[in-house]
Amino acid sequence: MHISLPRLILASTSPYRRELLGRLRYPFDTVSPQVDETPHPGERPAALALRLAQAKALAVPRDTAAGVADVVVIGSDQVADLHGTPLGKPGSHERALAQWRAMRGQAVQFHTAVCVWRPATGYLQTALDTVTVRMRNLDDAQIEAYLHLETPYDCAGSAKCETLGIALLDAIESQDPTSLVGLPLILTNRLLREAGLDVLAALAQDGH
Repeated sequence: MHISLPRLILASTSPYRRELLGRLRYPFDTVSPQVDETPHPGERPAALALRLAQAKALAVPRDTAAGVADVVVIGSDQVADLHGTPLGKPGSHERALAQWRAMRGQAVQFHTAVCVWRPATGYLQTALDTVTVRMRNLDDAQIEAYLHLETPYDCAGSAKCETLGIALLDAIESQDPTSLVGLPLILTNRLLREAGLDVLAALAQDGH
């Protein structure tokens, strides 16, 4: 008997998260959740990532999933953490340069939170994966060259480790190689299975 599978929604328009989730080969839609990402006063970086991931997931059904019988929503957020100070997406060259001047020679933690929500069953869980990145002690000319080449202004921490940004690093300490890019797929798969969506089993059922 063919079992009806839920619709999967990624609450993000990030091209990095979209590419990562696409690796699972389960069809999904993307939606841009309307969430204020401003940190609360005194909010720690890990707590900020967890709060925003859940807020993004919960925003989607209210906006776009009304009337859909069964959806599974993924919300995610990443916050770079420099000794307790959150570093978000720089948005400009000047802010990216300032971030790198603060980060060079330092160990920076990247907290990536994932929330999975299945309204039909009431499942709602949020979890966190943290990667420690040890930055090279770069001079301003090296930083400027990188920023002009890759313009990573939409990335927390102002770098793309999957491309030239890897040359800026001394080490990456992680249990999931996809986490630093923006969506920890090992953790995401675990939460999806808990929510009742086993991607691999679903693909096997469809004969893929």
